[in-house]
Amino acid sequence: MPTIELRPGPLRRLLLILAAIVAPAMSVPLYVATDHVVDGTFTAGIEGPATGPDGVLYAVNFAREGTIGRVTGDSGDARAELFVQLPAGRTGNGVVFDADGWMYVADYTGHAVLRIEPRTRAVAVHSHDPRMHQPNDLAIAPDGTLYASDPRWSHGDGQLWRIDRDGRAHLLETGMGTTNGIEVSPDGRHLYVNESQQRRIWAYDIDARGHVSGKRLLIAFDAHGLDGMRADEHGNLYIARYGAGTVAIVSPQGALLREVVLTGSKPTNLAFGGADGRSVFVTLQDRGAIETFRSAHRGREPGGTRSDITPTAAAAPGTP
Repeated sequence: MPTIELRPGPLRRLLLILAAIVAPAMSVPLYVATDHVVDGTFTAGIEGPATGPDGVLYAVNFAREGTIGRVTGDSGDARAELFVQLPAGRTGNGVVFDADGWMYVADYTGHAVLRIEPRTRAVAVHSHDPRMHQPNDLAIAPDGTLYASDPRWSHGDGQLWRIDRDGRAHLLETGMGTTNGIEVSPDGRHLYVNESQQRRIWAYDIDARGHVSGKRLLIAFDAHGLDGMRADEHGNLYIARYGAGTVAIVSPQGALLREVVLTGSKPTNLAFGGADGRSVFVTLQDRGAIETFRSAHRGREPGGTRSDITPTAAAAPGTP
């Protein structure tokens, strides 16, 4: 059989790049968690992981409360650094990015949703309503509409918000349990909200105006709490089970498909990312660390590789 030699050129470079991405991914077993960022790198308030359009992982409360950290590098060689110091009185929780690279942060101490410009890192209030308790987690629909969970832990209840692209907030439902994890289906037609203390996950239909209806129970758990959740490209939900030390994977029909066992016992949230969008990064409150595992599927929001929105070198505090 004749030997084919690839001469130096664009095709050879492309094949080498693909091999560098695919070969390590093929050697890593699926759904087996390992450390990505070591213990104590973040505070016990670690939350809101999200992969930006620049392909970098972000999480809140790096080294101290009121910050957002930026994590670069692969597992075993990952390095966290300060991305932004939020203004006084502001503490981040859930994080999402829009298609233009703007970061949105649920600010539970300031009772608002913040907006951060990706290049300058300037911070501003995107949305606030005096009826907000403690905005906890965010989900962004394909059209850029935000949905926010808003628990009131002291009363064991919570509410649900829709936030339009111009920042106008609409209270969709009140009198719920402690609303926490929230996500939108890949086609933008369904919204999922969990209640942490009540251990229930609700599904809603979303119409063309962003209104929700048809509330129905998707699944309930018998023990432990529920925290952040994200969907893969097929609409399966990956749910942080706080206290159980697992990530539960649930189908759009409400079937429990599997549970991924973690080293830490208190996962708070998770995000998809990595070179192929199939790496899942999980924040751990009891460790102040990030664990990771490989999924068979890409995330609904796996991040990207846009170099045009890479932040400037200085970490600006910003002023809302």
